[in-house]
Amino acid sequence: MKDILARIYFIYGVLLFVMTMIPVAFIIFLFRTFASQRTASKAIHTSFQIWMGFYLPAIFCPVKHVGRENFRKGQNYVVTLNHNTLADVPVSTPGIPGPNRTLAKVEMSKIPIFGYIYTSGIHLVTRQDAQSRAESYGKMQHALEQGLHLCLFPEGTRNKTNEPLARFYDGAFKVAIIAQKPIIPGLIFGTKSILHPTIKMWAWPHRIEFHFLPEICTQGLQVEDCAQL
Repeated sequence: MKDILARIYFIYGVLLFVMTMIPVAFIIFLFRTFASQRTASKAIHTSFQIWMGFYLPAIFCPVKHVGRENFRKGQNYVVTLNHNTLADVPVSTPGIPGPNRTLAKVEMSKIPIFGYIYTSGIHLVTRQDAQSRAESYGKMQHALEQGLHLCLFPEGTRNKTNEPLARFYDGAFKVAIIAQKPIIPGLIFGTKSILHPTIKMWAWPHRIEFHFLPEICTQGLQVEDCAQL
């Protein structure tokens, strides 16, 4: 019985997502077309917050944020998060207090309408392409220079194991050290219970918690010091 309800719930969640996505895409189009990049970044982030502030409770997945006070006013950060399912994406970007950029696979940008929204706050990378990976470093550094937060998943992909965290790659920490920006570790709880890591078209409502930990200073560190982080 639960399996049937989970599939009905999945369809409900997808339909509501598509319905609410269309007006958001139009708003983003207006700001990307007519506003300055800085104004557009703030407006798009606010749009994401309003969108997910409605959507997540509407699919019975309320979000609790803990530790936002760890973000100092006027300081931007490299925010590192755990990654369990695709449900992490709509939680992370609007959950960070302030406009931010993240890094994601180029394949997601090919989805109609959603791909347009997706690229408004994301730097795309083709992971099999060495040049694309190298260019992504420059884009991330540029985002930090603009005063934006950077949201990265050090595990590199979704963690489909039974372990709480998969092995970390050092890219996020290298970016923070090169830019001499502090790191704020974040933990997302509950999304693994919403979307099953292996069963397709299956979902179940669950409370989400998004915890931000105290910042980690990178001042004076060299790239060779990544292991310390």
